Amino acid sequence: MIHFMIATHGPLAEAFLASARMVYGELPHVYAVSLDDNAGIDGFKRNFAAVLEQARSGADGVLVLCDMQSGTPWNVACTHAFAADTTPPVAVIAGVNFPMLLQTDDVMPLTDVQDAAKQLLQLTQPTLVQAIPVASTQSDDF
Repeated sequence: MIHFMIATHGPLAEAFLASARMVYGELPHVYAVSLDDNAGIDGFKRNFAAVLEQARSGADGVLVLCDMQSGTPWNVACTHAFAADTTPPVAVIAGVNFPMLLQTDDVMPLTDVQDAAKQLLQLTQPTLVQAIPVASTQSDDF
């Protein structure tokens, strides 16, 4: 089973998790950690390690969903992901969004965290759409 962490700047991680709970109820396999001004980078590193310790429990791997590539949450997550002694394995994705978070439920049963990351990206890609006007009138029947 794969567990997930949302790692972001500011309160975004907690907001994502609170919103996901509105849709799915409790998500015991998802954890949130945020970089804030008060704790700073060193505090975030400590908080990340503590949350990762919780997320590891009973997991075959931990998939960290970061808000952006190369920011502090990404860099700290990658430090853990690329450390040879990290168990269970950790994978990292940048660009977390609400559909991605909801679709963690689809890849949670997997046991290979790298495979889970690839599948989650494939599931999320079609959710990235731009609204454009259509040339025909759409029926009210869905």
